[in-house]
Amino acid sequence: MPVNTFVIVGGGLAAGKAAEKLREHGHSGRIVIVGDEHEKPYVRPPLSKGYLLGTEERDSIFVHPDDWYLDNDVELLLGTRASAIEPSARQVALEDGRQLSYDQLLLATGSSPRRLAVPGAGLDNVLYLRRVEDSERLKAAFRAGRNIVVIGGGWIGLETAAAARTAGADVTVLEHSELPLLKVLGREAAEVFAALHADHGVELLPNAGVESLTGTDGRVSGVRLADGRHLPADAVVVGIGITPNVGLAEDAGLEVNNGIVTDEHLRTSVDGILAAGDVANARHPLLGRHLRVEHWANALHQPEVAALSMLGEDAVYDRLPYFFTDQYDLGMEYTGHVEPGGYDRVVFRGEPSERRFIAFWMAGRRVLAGMNVNVWDVVDPIRTLITSGADVDDKLLADPDVPLDRVLPGHDK
Repeated sequence: MPVNTFVIVGGGLAAGKAAEKLREHGHSGRIVIVGDEHEKPYVRPPLSKGYLLGTEERDSIFVHPDDWYLDNDVELLLGTRASAIEPSARQVALEDGRQLSYDQLLLATGSSPRRLAVPGAGLDNVLYLRRVEDSERLKAAFRAGRNIVVIGGGWIGLETAAAARTAGADVTVLEHSELPLLKVLGREAAEVFAALHADHGVELLPNAGVESLTGTDGRVSGVRLADGRHLPADAVVVGIGITPNVGLAEDAGLEVNNGIVTDEHLRTSVDGILAAGDVANARHPLLGRHLRVEHWANALHQPEVAALSMLGEDAVYDRLPYFFTDQYDLGMEYTGHVEPGGYDRVVFRGEPSERRFIAFWMAGRRVLAGMNVNVWDVVDPIRTLITSGADVDDKLLADPDVPLDRVLPGHDK
């Protein structure tokens, strides 16, 4: 009797969880994970948080212990790159010349950091963060008294800046717009993070353009700005975004548009091929649009839907986007999705200057997204406010004495 073979290309959280969910849901055939890294599947948030700060051990980053793969008969082809997909033959070609036949294929190829394109970008100690070895290089570079320049004021840029300051380094963050996270959060919430870093001694340079990186003996020594200023740097961290790894899919004829396009079942345009995690631009039934989310929660939760779809079921991925950050003494969770400029106002419950509050992004009287800062155990009621689509009262939202589960109409008694 032929054995059904499910192949997963990618070595991150989505790949490890997909294998786990396939076994949980009864797949007894062959499972092969093809990953170009030499590490078994691991999670990435600690790379810019606890592992980078030295508060989490290396073993804590892995999705499963070593013996899980053996116990569950999951084959790991690590340090192995998939070079092509042949959908008509249902085969994956590996760079070492081997061919893997598949009945179902999951692409969890993730994303890669955008590279800085200025003179000097190839100097030593110009650092990016995506893999565990990148985090280890950053950890080695972050030392008291060193000058660290971070290019990019997004989540990776700010988290690495916080880690560098915590280690005692002098840190400058270069942001191309007025405020870090302005496009992601809007002015009201972005100002909270700008103030947080300023209060911890980070120099924030807004509207900064990088002309070149300077170096000595092949090693970076500074950053020259477009306005002529020169900043000394013992290391430069580049955090200017990521690009989904769609090459395999594109070459195989799959529909690609800001990632691999899938339906709500995570099935791609080619039969027998699915996608999950950073690389998937999936139809979201609640939001009524395609959405590619570059955060841990998708890599954690999408694999269950992908596994069920691979097994022939019509599971739907409809979880709201979620992400979190930890910077200094600030912990934050964000639930929902708002396009830049796609909201009317932000309603605050609590005082942003005290960094203990909930912010709600509103369109009319509907809640689109919520962000809780140093306020815990509120993600579920925030999610309910969003998914209900109900009209809510700003005054009730803003009143900390009104429990969130009492804000919805009909629940205020």
